Amino acid sequence: MLGNVGGGGWVKEGGGEGRSSGAGGGSVANYLWNNYLGGQSNTRPLGDAILDGIDFDIEGGTTQHWDELARALSQFSQQRKVYLTAAPQCSFPDTFLNGALSTSLFDYVWVQFYNNPPCQYSGGSADNLKSYWNQWNAIQAGKFFLSLPAAQGAAGSGFIPSDVLVSQVLPLINGSPKYGGVMLWSKFFDNGYSSAIKANV
Repeated sequence: MLGNVGGGGWVKEGGGEGRSSGAGGGSVANYLWNNYLGGQSNTRPLGDAILDGIDFDIEGGTTQHWDELARALSQFSQQRKVYLTAAPQCSFPDTFLNGALSTSLFDYVWVQFYNNPPCQYSGGSADNLKSYWNQWNAIQAGKFFLSLPAAQGAAGSGFIPSDVLVSQVLPLINGSPKYGGVMLWSKFFDNGYSSAIKANV
């Protein structure tokens, strides 16, 4: 299970959200480690539960210091593995996450191929999706996942019918050495979509 950082600021000590600053990611990493990961704190919101890592889902706010946070969090892997994941938009490079992803420290990257017409499946064509998928796979990271809406109503655009995904899209990308699978947004909207594609993912 992963914790999530995103939006216009950092998680700050004492809870809530604080703005990022030139101080970098060290103190934020310490807070996340001690309160959600493998560290120790008297104020752990989830009690004894230990999360496996942190997901970077940055869609607004600052473009700075996310690389510092990634580096600081990765240092804790010397004590207990901290998985780093990210959910960039499919336009390449991602405005907010490019710096963090350039660290080559991320284990899994869930690229959002929806709500982004220039790089998503559109008009019966997967050409743009394939082109951007190849660009994403050129960066250093563990595995890449095709992130899609699980239903028409789950996103503004980018939904791919399950039969089209299986017959037209997956054959274009699942041969990539870094292909990890498909990530769906979200469980709430998944009324059989995952079951329909599971055998082919």
